[in-house]
Amino acid sequence: MSPVLHVVHPEPVPPPGDPSALDEAEARRVDFIWSGVMVGSLALVFALLSVFGGVAVPVLLALTGAYAFNPLVTLLEKRGVDRTWGTSILFFAGTLLMVGAGLYLVPVFRDEAAKLPGFFQRASTQVVPQVESLLGVSLPDLVSQRTAELGEKASELLQSAGPTAARLVASFAGNTARFAATLLGLSVVPVLAFFFLQDYPRLMGRIQDLLPRRSVALATQRFREVDEVLSAFVQGQLTVGAILSVLYAVGLSVARIDLAIAIGLIAGFGNMVPYLGTGIGVVLAVLGVLLSWQGPWQLAVVAATFIIGQLAEGFVITPRVVGEKVGLAPVAVIIAVLAFGELFGFVGILLAVPASAILKVVLSVVLQRYRRTQLYKGSVQAP
Repeated sequence: MSPVLHVVHPEPVPPPGDPSALDEAEARRVDFIWSGVMVGSLALVFALLSVFGGVAVPVLLALTGAYAFNPLVTLLEKRGVDRTWGTSILFFAGTLLMVGAGLYLVPVFRDEAAKLPGFFQRASTQVVPQVESLLGVSLPDLVSQRTAELGEKASELLQSAGPTAARLVASFAGNTARFAATLLGLSVVPVLAFFFLQDYPRLMGRIQDLLPRRSVALATQRFREVDEVLSAFVQGQLTVGAILSVLYAVGLSVARIDLAIAIGLIAGFGNMVPYLGTGIGVVLAVLGVLLSWQGPWQLAVVAATFIIGQLAEGFVITPRVVGEKVGLAPVAVIIAVLAFGELFGFVGILLAVPASAILKVVLSVVLQRYRRTQLYKGSVQAP
């Protein structure tokens, strides 16, 4: 479990005689107002998503992309690259990466789908008897019968999958308004993300200019703490995910699974939601082993890969890469994803981590101010 980070720092101390200096009562009032505004803003975001989801979701995805890639563009800017050119370079590299991934994955998935009929046929004649001999028990006849039927009908299912998908697309496209809105929403996300990323410093500066002048230092510090928790979690987990993806992809390649790279990426980056990525990766890896069965040694390699990966992540990778920067414990992430997913569906899952980061800082700020009150210190009697 990642260590808990106490993110609230003492408010900035202004130079002596600075008219913007805040006493404890003013600082408490600013912090409470800031906390209320942040909670209210989260509520407003979810309300807008519920009412204007078709418009709000693309804007939200674009803002998320701009926030995630802003450090890379800023790094290029510090090295003398114009921000517009840096944003263009980043988008061009991302497009090439997506096209390359598509060119790799489409043929691999097509080849794996072509193996399904043979897999089900082998399962009915070879795998089921091997499982029975391994367990020392006889499986119900229903298992063998259903496996054999799947083997016979797999080719028909694959042949009908294409026309069925085409009919679904045609049916969806029949509703012209919905189809056009969906295409427009998907196409506008990268355009909005480009302009948000290009103007990111200017947008942040304008928001800062709206803050009251006496409280700007303290409010800016609080926003910086939210960014510290959120960016540390996202950047840390992306780094951990990349390392785990390499470990899993190498291990599954040793096991001679055709989809080793794809499964490794899913299991590695899916680790941002603790245990979910690993669980999905194990299921996909076992399915990949069954589709390319060469012997029990494959299962042993897959098991060793995920065991070594989890041990390395828990005892080496996360402590060394993330350290004490992450302020969101795995159990908090799991609860947040489940809660927001239940309340707001897929969009809630996407917003679970940033909303939790904001609420964590808000709670830390409120607790800090509470511990400075006379009620907490006990120097006066509570009414």
